[in-house]
Amino acid sequence: MEEEARKLLEEGIRKKLVSPGNGQLSTFPNGTKVVFHYRTSLCDGTVLDDSRTMGGSSKPMELILGKKFKLAVWERVVITMKQGEIAEFTCETKHTSLYPLVSQSLRNISAGKDPLEGQRHCCGIAQIHSHHSLGHKDLDNLQASPQPLLFTIELLEVLPPGSFQLDVWAMSDEEKLDLVPQIHEEGNLLFKQGQIQEATDKYYNGIACLKNLQMKEHPGDEAWVKLDHMITPLLLNYCQCKLLQGQYYEVIEHCSSLVFKYEDNVKAFYKRAKAHAAVWNETEARADFTKVLDLDPSLGPSVAKELRAMEERIRSKEKEEKGRYKGLFNYNGPPATATTG
Repeated sequence: MEEEARKLLEEGIRKKLVSPGNGQLSTFPNGTKVVFHYRTSLCDGTVLDDSRTMGGSSKPMELILGKKFKLAVWERVVITMKQGEIAEFTCETKHTSLYPLVSQSLRNISAGKDPLEGQRHCCGIAQIHSHHSLGHKDLDNLQASPQPLLFTIELLEVLPPGSFQLDVWAMSDEEKLDLVPQIHEEGNLLFKQGQIQEATDKYYNGIACLKNLQMKEHPGDEAWVKLDHMITPLLLNYCQCKLLQGQYYEVIEHCSSLVFKYEDNVKAFYKRAKAHAAVWNETEARADFTKVLDLDPSLGPSVAKELRAMEERIRSKEKEEKGRYKGLFNYNGPPATATTG
C-alpha cells in the first residue's frame, strides 16, 4: 500500500485513505467495470460536482477500464482501491485539464441532455484552448485557469469482464452501429404499447449513440450524411413522443433543425405545425400546414382536421378571454358623488 502511494505521488497524485475497503485488491484487467461515487472539489474546498446530488438522482459513475476514458486519472486512481473503500486524491493540473469537458458531459447526462451538447467538432485539447463557453461559469473558469483538483471517491462495485452487459457508451463504433436498429425497434414497440416515456428514452439513446459516432466525422462528408439519415427517423419518433408529453417547444426546436437540412421532410413540417398550434402560434402553424400540403397533398384530410381543431381552440380561448374581461368594461356600481367642504 505504501509502495502504491509512493508511485502515485511520483505521478503527481496524493492519496489519503478515508475509510478502508473489504477483501483483497482486484487485479483490474481491461474490461473490468468499476462503479463509484465521486465528489470533485477545488483545493480551497469549493465543490464542483457530486454524483450523489447531481441531477437529483444519486447515480454513481460507471467506467469500463481500458476504454480510454477522457479523464485518465480516474482509471489510474480506482485501481489502487478495494471495493467499499473511500479515498481522497489530490491531482496535479496535468491530470485535470480535461475535467471541464468531462464535467459538462456528466452534467448534460444528469439533466437528460445529449452528453456531447455544446462541444465543438474538435479534439478535447483544442476545446480546452478555445474560448468556447461550456455553459457553466465554474467550468469556464476552470477551463481558462486549469488547477489541481481533489477527487473524493467511494468504490462501490468491481465487476470482472464478462459478468455484465456493456452500456452503449462503452461499446465500440461497430457495436454501436449494430445496436441502433435494435434500439429503434424496441422504441417502436414501446410506443405501440403506450409506454411513451420508455419509448422516448429508447429513441434518445439511439440518437445519442449515432451523434457520438457523427462527432468523429467531418460535417457534410459521406459518412456524416449517412449517420444523419439514420438519426432523422429516430429524431422524428422522439418528437412524436414529446408532442404527446406536451413538450412543444422542444419539438419546434428539433423539427426546425430537420427542415433546415431537409426542406422536403413532410413529417418534420407536420409535427412542427402541430407544436406551433399547441402554443398558439397560429401564423407559423398555418404556414407549416400549407407546406405539408405542398409536399404531400394526400394529407389534406389530416391537415384540415388539425386546422379545425386549432380554430376551435382559438375560438374557445377568445370566448373565455371576453368573458373574463367583460366585467371590467360593464361595471354598473354607484356613481361618484361630489362633495363640498
